[in-house]
Amino acid sequence: MTKIKLKNAEIQEILTDEISDYPKYTTQIINLANQNAQGTRPKVVGQLSDLIVEFEGKSLNEWKEWYLKKHPKAIENAVDKIFPMIERLKDAIQKIDKKMVEAWVTDLVILKTFTGLKFQEAILHKIAFIKGQNYRLATPKEESRGIDGFIGNTPVSIKPDTYKVKASLSETIEQHIIYYSKKKDGVTIKFNF
Repeated sequence: MTKIKLKNAEIQEILTDEISDYPKYTTQIINLANQNAQGTRPKVVGQLSDLIVEFEGKSLNEWKEWYLKKHPKAIENAVDKIFPMIERLKDAIQKIDKKMVEAWVTDLVILKTFTGLKFQEAILHKIAFIKGQNYRLATPKEESRGIDGFIGNTPVSIKPDTYKVKASLSETIEQHIIYYSKKKDGVTIKFNF
C-alpha cells in the first residue's frame, strides 16, 4: 500500500493555479478579527457547505461566478464586518490593510471552499503524476457506477478512510479504491494499484 501526503497549498495549485501568500502572522490576525466580527458566518456569506453541493460546475472560475451571482454583496459585507475589528487590533497587526482582508475573505469563501470540498481532482492528479499517467474525472454515467475518475485506463473510486471501517455497507465497488483522510495541513492518500 502506497501512502502519500497532499498539502493544502498543493491542492490549491493543482485545482486553481493560485497560491495565496500573506506576510507571516497576518492570516492569524485576520482570522482572530473575523472570529470576533463574525464576518464569514452563513448569514453574511451563505452556508458554503450547502452552496458547494448545489454548485454544478467544475472550475474555480465557474464557482466564483456562480457564487458571486448568488451572493453579490457577500465578500463586501464580510470585509465591512471584519475590517473595523482589524482597526481595533491595529498595533498588533500593522501589516494588514483592507485590500488584504478582502483577499483573505475571497480566499476563504472562494478558493478554500472550492479546494476543500472538490479535491478529488487533486488526488487523481497527484497519483497520476506519481505513476506517470494521465487522469480524468468520471462522467456522470461513470459516477453512477461508483467511479470517481480514471488514472490511465484504470477506473478508481475515492473514499474517506472511514469508509473501510463501516461494517454494514451494502455498496460493492469493483474498481480500485483510493482512501484519503483530511488533516489540518492537507490530505493523506492511500492506494494499492
